[in-house]
Amino acid sequence: MYDSKRKVTRRERFLQEMDRVIPWATLIALVAPHYVKPGRGRRPMPLETMLRIYFLQQWFNLSDPQAEDMLYNSESMRRFARVELGEDTVPDESTILRFRHLLEAHQLTAQMFDAVRDLLAARDVLVTTGTTVDATLIAAPSSTKNATKTRDPEMRQTRKGKSWYFGMKCHIGTDPQGFVHTLVTTDAAHSDIGQLPHLVHGLEDTLHGDKAYWKEADRVAYEAHGGQYLINQRGERTPARDALNRERSRIRARGEHLFHVVKVLWGFTKVRYRGLMKNTVRALAAFALANLLLARKRLVPAGT
Repeated sequence: MYDSKRKVTRRERFLQEMDRVIPWATLIALVAPHYVKPGRGRRPMPLETMLRIYFLQQWFNLSDPQAEDMLYNSESMRRFARVELGEDTVPDESTILRFRHLLEAHQLTAQMFDAVRDLLAARDVLVTTGTTVDATLIAAPSSTKNATKTRDPEMRQTRKGKSWYFGMKCHIGTDPQGFVHTLVTTDAAHSDIGQLPHLVHGLEDTLHGDKAYWKEADRVAYEAHGGQYLINQRGERTPARDALNRERSRIRARGEHLFHVVKVLWGFTKVRYRGLMKNTVRALAAFALANLLLARKRLVPAGT
């Protein structure tokens, strides 16, 4: 009955597209050396199934218990995870938790991010002619109504405009098309310009960014080496400068698109875990998957 239904939902279409574009063999090979081997005791769940469930958590902003529940509730998610009710064992929340801790312990999502970036470069999707730098805030709970009666010590407070925010920052470097090639995380109090050296790869001819990245000494040094320093300028506003900054902002909007995907579409507007490391692991996985989403039409041949 499910196979013969007339309508394909947006969720099903999305999962089918991502299933085709994700380099499963490469990612599974990264995790396999660290994954539990069959032996005494309970037989481990298939590695590919656990990786698929982990990706579902990123796309639909699911906690470990929610991920287990959705495998029972959603046929499209079960099909993506390759789990069949009545035939296969559905991973419980503890199994999902242990797999997530495995990825965290061995920093495996950083390797996944690099593998996706290398794939895009090998397919000539990711280009090195320019870099756009930007940062976004990810909120953390500021309440002290918890077991320790404290806020997360690895998160900090910062001011943006007239508002105060508590949490972390994701700093990214993207190519001219908006694909993320570098990701760095800090607490929210770190300045954007302080992370600039970590966001460039050294091969770009142009550098784009907002006013937070402007530094006259950097402009002089960059242009001395023949590069174009297209950071929005600080200082007195003039019609000519405003027009130039608006044009540069349109270019930077491509780099900001993946913020929309990860934060708005996939719900990563607030940290789920305590500590910077656990949330960095999640951010690396989310931006790697967002790169694949953006590149899906160029990675999969037409008609497949």
